Amino acid sequence: MESISVVQLWAGRVLSALAVLFLLVDAIGKLLRVGPVVEGTVKLGYQENVVFSLGVLLLIGVVLYVTPRTSLLGAIYLTAFLGGAVATHVRVGSPLASHVLFGVYIAVFLWSGLALRSPRLLTLLTGAH
Repeated sequence: MESISVVQLWAGRVLSALAVLFLLVDAIGKLLRVGPVVEGTVKLGYQENVVFSLGVLLLIGVVLYVTPRTSLLGAIYLTAFLGGAVATHVRVGSPLASHVLFGVYIAVFLWSGLALRSPRLLTLLTGAH
């Protein structure tokens, strides 16, 4: 089995934790129907009655990602979820760097964190032997 350095492991954990923290705050805000979160979601064109469901779907992805046996599935799931967020921001004409690409930034943190914590995945993604 390939080994990773302590620095690499902790870098992966930090990147993953930052992404998970953001996604958890968003999911919990949707589940608890926090005013600004609901208002922001509605401004993006979603009906208020789907906000809770979006929170549940996001929370499922986060749970999959933080569970070691399903972390790869979680990364794929959350990437798809974030792709929807990117598409939504494109559709409503949000600013590129701060809004449209924010989902891409989070996905990069998710995948980088996972790859740094998993030598086999890092090898697969980089093509190194």
